[in-house]
Amino acid sequence: MRPKRAVLMVGVSLLFVPTVLLAHHQLDAQFDTTKTITLTGSVERIDWRNPHVRLYLEVKDASNMVTWEVDMGSPSQQMMNGWKIDTYRRGDRVTVDIYPAKDGWNVGYGRKVKALRR
Repeated sequence: MRPKRAVLMVGVSLLFVPTVLLAHHQLDAQFDTTKTITLTGSVERIDWRNPHVRLYLEVKDASNMVTWEVDMGSPSQQMMNGWKIDTYRRGDRVTVDIYPAKDGWNVGYGRKVKALRR
């Protein structure tokens, strides 16, 4: 009886594998990877939390200040790229190349961040 139960449990567990794999979306599902836009503005804040670092950037558009949320990938990925928790601070001026969100919101996936001199 035990072997049958073990096989049944393994079989049922395997049914959930595709759900877990699909839970983490592909980059091009949310962002338009065929377009790159460049934002220049001031760092409002950075959230170093799993699963992704989020950079919030104040950018001046045609008439007012707009906050952009930039997904920067995982914290470990940023550390491998040389970032430290204090690499960018509130008020720092930066230029960020992003893939914009497909839905038109002020959200993007960061490709490259460059600090500007004050």
